[in-house]
Amino acid sequence: MDNDDYDFSVMRATMVMAQLKERGIEDTAVLNAMNTVPREIFVADSYKAYAYKDGPLPLPNGQTISQPYIVALMASLLNLAPSDRVLEIGTGSGYAAAVLSRIASEVYTVERRQELINYARNCLDRLGYDNIHLHHGDGTLGWPEHAPYDAIVVAAGGPIIPAALRDQLAIGGRLVMPVGSSQRQQHLKQIIRLGQNNFSQKDYGAVAFVPLIGAEGWPVTAAKKSKRRRPEQ
Repeated sequence: MDNDDYDFSVMRATMVMAQLKERGIEDTAVLNAMNTVPREIFVADSYKAYAYKDGPLPLPNGQTISQPYIVALMASLLNLAPSDRVLEIGTGSGYAAAVLSRIASEVYTVERRQELINYARNCLDRLGYDNIHLHHGDGTLGWPEHAPYDAIVVAAGGPIIPAALRDQLAIGGRLVMPVGSSQRQQHLKQIIRLGQNNFSQKDYGAVAFVPLIGAEGWPVTAAKKSKRRRPEQ
């Protein structure tokens, strides 16, 4: 079948019901955003038939677009309000940023690979989403020029939560990130900044993401090792 033969709107609605609602995603704003953003735009032509399957798909440079459930789960843990400003670390295809942009006021997203910035910008320009700001840089250092942020989401696993990201989180802000001492597996953490030096933390179970590379993450050699691992969720 040609890509034109697929009814992506029906596939998208089925994904929201079967993969998200039935697995416990209840945030209405997140569900609406996931039902609005066309994931097929962010997927290579050869994989568009699988755009709404419950799994990751390949991107350039050995990276992946996360499975829809993980995107929805992380977005729901941010507890976003329409006026919120969000920092995303790890732009990838731009899909998660697009979902966040349908819920929050502004999305600032940082990616260390220029080719993925170009890829994401092309996808987002096709959709005309104008409240997403892309930056090529070290995501472990955040984007301090626009801080503080009401929410921060990190789409890569690090050994710790970078101090720079904690510092850029507003009081009352939420940070969601995979954290673990192993590059092969992490636990999904939700951090809430209660005060200047006071943070609460919850654990939402085991996940497997590509390593967070940078000054406050894993060294660049981890990126080479990650190519031999299973793709991120």
